Amino acid sequence: MVMPSKQREDMNQAIVDYLESHGYNQTASVFRQEANVDENADPARKAQSAGLLEKKWTLTIRLQQKILNLEEKLKQVEKEAVYGGSTISRDNRRVQEDWIPRPPERYQLTGHRLPVTKVIFHPLFNLVASSSEDCTIKVWDFESGEFERTLKGHTDTVQDIVFNSSGKLLASCSADMSIKIWDFVTTYECLKTLKGHEHNISSIAFLPNSDFILSGSRDKLIKLWDVTNGYCVQNFSKHTEWVRVVLVNEEGTYFVSCSSDKSIIVWCLATKTPKATLIGHEHVVEALHWVPEKNCGQILSSEQSTMEGVNGKSEQTVLLLISASRDRSIKFWDVFAGTCLFSLIGHDNWVTGIKLHPNGKLVVSVSDDKSIRVWSIEHRRCIKTIQQAHEQFITSVDFHQKLPFVVTSSVDTTVKVWECR
Repeated sequence: MVMPSKQREDMNQAIVDYLESHGYNQTASVFRQEANVDENADPARKAQSAGLLEKKWTLTIRLQQKILNLEEKLKQVEKEAVYGGSTISRDNRRVQEDWIPRPPERYQLTGHRLPVTKVIFHPLFNLVASSSEDCTIKVWDFESGEFERTLKGHTDTVQDIVFNSSGKLLASCSADMSIKIWDFVTTYECLKTLKGHEHNISSIAFLPNSDFILSGSRDKLIKLWDVTNGYCVQNFSKHTEWVRVVLVNEEGTYFVSCSSDKSIIVWCLATKTPKATLIGHEHVVEALHWVPEKNCGQILSSEQSTMEGVNGKSEQTVLLLISASRDRSIKFWDVFAGTCLFSLIGHDNWVTGIKLHPNGKLVVSVSDDKSIRVWSIEHRRCIKTIQQAHEQFITSVDFHQKLPFVVTSSVDTTVKVWECR
C-alpha cells in the first residue's frame, strides 16, 4: 500500500512521540535517524501527533468490534428474512408468545445526573433513547449496554421523546416550553425548534408517515405543528387542566389526550373535533396506549363481544384504548361506545406507564410503587410482579416489538434493560 508522504511523515512523528513518551529513548533515536524525522519539527505539528498512535490503535480496535457487531446484526436480519419477520428461530417461535420480563435486569444504564423521564426503543436499530430532568437526551445500545451519545439543547427538563415511523427523526419536548426535532441518521443535531406553548410541554406524538406532530402542555392546549416550517397549524382546546399525554393511533385517523382533569378525550384528525370523552378515573390520568386493530378482536371476544362493538353498532371500526392513572388502576376502553370494558387493580401507588405485549394478550405496567407488573388480559389479573425493580419511582416503560426486551426508566437516574424469557 502506497502512503502519501505527508501521512508517512505524520505517522513517523507519532511513532517517535510514542517511543519517547514511554521511555524507549534509544529506540526512538535510532528510528528518528532511519526515518529522517526532523528533531526540530514545528512544535504545533509535534503537539498534534502527541498520543496519536495510541488513539489510532484504540479507534481501530473499536471499529473492529463495531464491524463484528454489525456482522452479527446482519446474521439476525438474514434470519428475520428466512423466518418471516422474526429474529427468533422456529424452535423458539412458540415460546415467544409467552415472553415476559424477568429479573435480574440485563443492564443498568447510568449516565443521567437527574431523574429519567422517558425511555423508548428505536423502531429499527438496536438503540434506546432516554430523556431526563438534566436537560439531556442520551442514546444507548440496548444489546451491548454501551452508551452511544448525548443530545444537548434544551435548557430545562426534557419531558417526552418520540421517534417518527422511519426512525430518521427524534422529537423532544421540554419544560423550557420548546419542541426540538433532531436528525437521527447522520449529524444527530437539532434541525428545528418549535415554540408557541406558554407552559411546560409534557407530551409529543408524530402523525404516521407525515410532517406533522402533536404536543400537549400544562397550558391546557394541544397543538398540531407542521414540522417542515415549524408553524402551529391548529389548536385543540377542551381540557380544563394540564394535558399530560397525546397519542395518535396507528392509522393516523384519531388521537387521544389525557389530563389532570381526570378525563380522556378522543379526537378525529379529519374534522379536528372531539369524538368521545371517556370518564371513569378518579385521579390524574398518567399514561395511554392504543390497542392495535389486529388485537382488538381477541380482547373484545374475551368480553363475549364481536367486532361490531359492545353495543352491537356496526357502522364504524372498533377502537380500544388502555389508560393508567394515579388512582392506581389500569382501564380498557371501547372508544366509540364510550365505556370502560374492565379495570386492572393491583398497584400500590400511581401507575405511570403501560405497554401492550406484542402478542396482544398481556399488558406490562410500571408504577411509583417501584414494581413492574405483567397482566393477563384474558384472566384480568397480575401474573408476574418484579418488586423493587428500581430504587425509586419508575417513570416509563417500553416493549420491543420484535426482540425480547423491555426497558424502564426511573427517578433513581437509571435506565434498565430487561430480557424476556
